[in-house]
Amino acid sequence: MNAKPAAAPVPHPFTWRLALGLIGVLIAALTSGLNDRVTDIALADIRAAIGISYDQGSWIISAYQAAEVAAMMIAPWFAVTFSLRRFTLAVSAGFMLTGILLPMMPTPAMFIGLRVLQGIFGGALPPMLMTVALRFLPPPLKLYGLSGYALTATFGPNMAASLAAFWTDDVSWMFVFWQVVPLMLIAMALISWGLPQDPLRTERFRQIDLFGMLTGCSAISLLILALTQGERLDWLASPLIVGLLLAALPLFVVFLINEWFHPLPLFKLQMLQRHNLTHGLLALAGVLIVSLSGSALPSAYFAQVEGFRTLQFAPLALTVGLPQLLIAPLVAALLNIRWIDCRWMLAIGLGFLITSCLAGMQITTDWGRQNFWLIQILQAFGQPMVILPILMSSTSVVAPPEGPFASAMFNTVRGFSSIAASTLVSWFVSHREQFHSSILINNAASHAWLMTAPDSSQANSSHPLLPDGSISSAENLSGFSTLVKHQALVLSLSDTWLLLIGFAVFLLLATAIVPKRVWPPQTLIQPVTPTSR
Repeated sequence: MNAKPAAAPVPHPFTWRLALGLIGVLIAALTSGLNDRVTDIALADIRAAIGISYDQGSWIISAYQAAEVAAMMIAPWFAVTFSLRRFTLAVSAGFMLTGILLPMMPTPAMFIGLRVLQGIFGGALPPMLMTVALRFLPPPLKLYGLSGYALTATFGPNMAASLAAFWTDDVSWMFVFWQVVPLMLIAMALISWGLPQDPLRTERFRQIDLFGMLTGCSAISLLILALTQGERLDWLASPLIVGLLLAALPLFVVFLINEWFHPLPLFKLQMLQRHNLTHGLLALAGVLIVSLSGSALPSAYFAQVEGFRTLQFAPLALTVGLPQLLIAPLVAALLNIRWIDCRWMLAIGLGFLITSCLAGMQITTDWGRQNFWLIQILQAFGQPMVILPILMSSTSVVAPPEGPFASAMFNTVRGFSSIAASTLVSWFVSHREQFHSSILINNAASHAWLMTAPDSSQANSSHPLLPDGSISSAENLSGFSTLVKHQALVLSLSDTWLLLIGFAVFLLLATAIVPKRVWPPQTLIQPVTPTSR
């Protein structure tokens, strides 16, 4: 059966009322991202409060993330079917209610089950932000709407450390989940008042891509479970991880084949023939990997070398997060200038991120918080200068009726890539740390004096002394072990910054070759053709 032509969305004049509705969707999407990251950071306190082990607790994060990304795949389809306003209000209410109930769950199984349900509601919110921005914003404001979407990738994750520390240290672990209530109430009020009400389109159920939903959501969920549990279960040495991968990969291939031929798919794969869209999806995945250089790596150093708690690291994270509120709109304003090529803006942003990584490679065990300020400032400017040009370039080739397809693909790639990036970096740091530890210990073994206890003349009052006045051998070996561990971690972090530079350089080369020149929406006076560069 041939698909009917997609009906063009009903145009709505942009008013202050509609603007407030868009702000409501932005608040809801940011709250969803904060909830995910804050829960991840506060996991140790949550496990202690509900009385579950480390292994059980890891499923709290894994199950939520699997449900979250699966929901990103299907949310735009249901939003078009039930209307943006109805669907966004429904998932916002569900997200808030599950947040209220989570701390009250009496058993770990019920807690994880409700967390999966919250992941479905939470994952449906970021796609709504992109869909609304692409549909309702007039050309002069389109880039500012996309800058709001970019905030969900840059602002929220960097604000999470401060919020997690505040709730767990000063209030109660329950507010890790209850923090969503006031924000979602505000968001729902603005959405209800500001977004226009479209009619129901239940006739779309006659062409529902049910097979694609089942295979796609199952495949992406199983892949995420394998990625998030792989390091803990020793990857391919675990029958569970092997089973997850063997089930996920064929399902994903079947899903892609189905999407190519289905008359009303979740992903319109034919759109990938447009160079700018394909480049945007790949570049977004790469940027999510490179951006970990300003969050995951410094936090790993402070947690393991300096022994910092989350609250002590939070000021550095805020250095990246808070300026986004000003930098993202500023970058959008610059991109609205016709003579500024967004590819050059993207290249400059990558230059900032590469410089940040080069600075990080100089890390030593003597570094303190002051050594990271330059790295964080470069990240604060570089991240929006990369993400916004990617969004501008890729969405320029998307027609308004295709907005839901683009939203589904972008958000699924973004959700999956952020998890894959974190897994890749964690795995690389861990294995390089083991490599450097082995080298350092082997070198120390060839210098026996490093492993012997000092005599009494070398002892100081901070070490426990034996009756003969010397430091105990066990104490000396313990100090040596700590020194080796810290040095190995520092060397592995330096290696990881070098790896991320490689990703950034690859993105730089791809940007110079793949995408075509595009112009700001409000000044577009000619279509983009394959020869216009």
